[in-house]
Amino acid sequence: MKFVDEAEIRVEAGDGGNGVIGFRREKYIPMGGPDGGDGGDGGSVYLIAAENVNTLADFRYHAVHRAERGQNGMARNCTGRKGEDCYVPVPLGTRVSDADTDEVMGELLTVGETLLVAKGGFHGLGNTRFKSSTNRAPHKASKGTPGEHRNLLLEMTLIADVGLLGMPNAGKSSLIRAVSSARPKVADYPFTTLHPNLGVVRIDEMKSFVIADIPGVIEGAAEGAGLGLQFLKHLSRTGLLLHVIDIAPYESSDDPVTSAKKIIHEIEQWSDDLADKPRWLVLNKIDIVPPDEVDAHCDTIVKALDWDGPVYKISATSGEGTRELMFSIMDFLEERRRKDDSEEE
Repeated sequence: MKFVDEAEIRVEAGDGGNGVIGFRREKYIPMGGPDGGDGGDGGSVYLIAAENVNTLADFRYHAVHRAERGQNGMARNCTGRKGEDCYVPVPLGTRVSDADTDEVMGELLTVGETLLVAKGGFHGLGNTRFKSSTNRAPHKASKGTPGEHRNLLLEMTLIADVGLLGMPNAGKSSLIRAVSSARPKVADYPFTTLHPNLGVVRIDEMKSFVIADIPGVIEGAAEGAGLGLQFLKHLSRTGLLLHVIDIAPYESSDDPVTSAKKIIHEIEQWSDDLADKPRWLVLNKIDIVPPDEVDAHCDTIVKALDWDGPVYKISATSGEGTRELMFSIMDFLEERRRKDDSEEE
């Protein structure tokens, strides 16, 4: 199924049921008094994070979600039935905001987590509620209040431990294919990845992490060029970015250093938080460069970028260097988790 990461829907909570005016009329009870019951509360609309939902595509065809109206009150002090709540399943990582006010309402990050997005109306009061010492037979009841109506913008952000960042055709899809069971499209031309892909990297039976491959970022992505703007946000929750650089680019005019600097500029323009995330350089396609020239070629790129962080040389196609890279990532993530746990304690 094609990945859809944004959808706009309308949610309508149920109105509260009306209270009623009623009087007790029974034989031998001439002064029965008021017995009009309250209405029922209107049903509310909730979003719920579901494990078996992985796209927002269905919302294109089912864009309106309504909860049930509360039942009106009845005689003999009978309260109307509450309206049924409406639960709308959404993927993990869904960010919810009001489409009209841009107010962020919340995020759904764990299975079963719910978010109230439209509250049902309050029930109306029957005339029994208005009885007093000075008004023994009130002819008054109140109507239920309307339920909330909202237009919502749903934005799905992939939840992954590691994100792949790079220009189109840098070899990100080949890398995720080499280290996981994910099978994104790979071809000898740019922009073969048109939607994000997730892959689970298993180090052993007890150790694994999730890696995300997004469409290639081009110059101007932070301002909306290409597909980068739409998917850069998917890297926001990752703990580590792998900046994949093609050391033997598809077009000979594409200098790896210039391309890498464009990527760095785009993530700095997009978000300071994203720019500050831990980032490693992954120099890909070393199999295309003569073996005796690989180290010198890679050193030239690293020096030109003035890079002092971790650097890995790999061939996603042949798998050379990928095993060492994955083990290093696992060590990094485990150390990060231990640090987070100790800080919480």
